[in-house]
Amino acid sequence: MKVSKIFLYDEPAVQEIQISNLKNFLLETFSVDVEIRECIFNNLDEKTVEKISGCRIFDPKLPFKKHQPNRQEIDFEKSVCEDTKLMEKTTMVEDAKKIEDVVMYDGFEIQNIIYGIIAKNDSNPNNLHIVFTNKLTCTYDTTDNRYHGRAVICSNPAIISTTGMIEAPARPREYYFDAMKCKMQGLDIQNVKKNYSEEFLDYHDKRLSKIAEGYLLQTIFYYMTGDAFCDSLDCRLNNA
Repeated sequence: MKVSKIFLYDEPAVQEIQISNLKNFLLETFSVDVEIRECIFNNLDEKTVEKISGCRIFDPKLPFKKHQPNRQEIDFEKSVCEDTKLMEKTTMVEDAKKIEDVVMYDGFEIQNIIYGIIAKNDSNPNNLHIVFTNKLTCTYDTTDNRYHGRAVICSNPAIISTTGMIEAPARPREYYFDAMKCKMQGLDIQNVKKNYSEEFLDYHDKRLSKIAEGYLLQTIFYYMTGDAFCDSLDCRLNNA
C-alpha cells in the first residue's frame, strides 16, 4: 500500500514523545508529507464519547463484549477525552490491587471508532493516520484467554499507546520479585524502579520519543507490507 501522507495525532499529556521531533524523524526517513494534528479525543460529540466508554474492559479474562456505559462512566470518559492528563489520576498498573482497577480499552474497538471519526473528513486510503494516546489499549489473546496491553495496534488508523509503551513489554523477573517484596512490607517501589531504570521505560520517561520512532516504523511498514515486525534483535522493527 502506498503512503501519500502521514498524519500524527498528538497526546498533549505526554510531551516527552516530542511530536515535532517525530515528524522530523519521518521526514528524514521517508519521502512523504507529514502533518501534526491535535489530540483526536478532544472536542468529541456525546455519542462518540459514549462509544469510547463502551470499549472499556472490566474483566481481562473474557473476550470483548459490548458494554452499555452508565452516566458516571460517560462523564468520566468525557473528562479524560477533554483533558487527557486526567488519565494519570486513575489507577496505574503497578498500584492496582487487582488489574480490573486499571482503566483499559479494547484496542480494535477503539480503533474502529477512530476510523469513523477520521473517515468523516478523509476517505483517501493512501493517507496514513497514526494516533498517540495515553489510554491503555489492549487486545484479547486466545492462546491464554486474556487481554494484554499493547504499545502499538497497526492498520489505518494505527494507535500508539504511551501507556502501553511502558506497561506492555515484560520487565525483568527480578524486578517483579523485588517490587513484590516492597509492597508486602508496605514500602514505596520507587527505589526498586530506580535500580532497574535502564531495563524498562517509566511514565514521562525522556526516552519515550526515541522509542516511539520504532513504533512509528512498525505502523508504517505494516501498512506498506502487511508485516510490522522483524525477527532480528538488532532491527528497530523487532517487537521486543
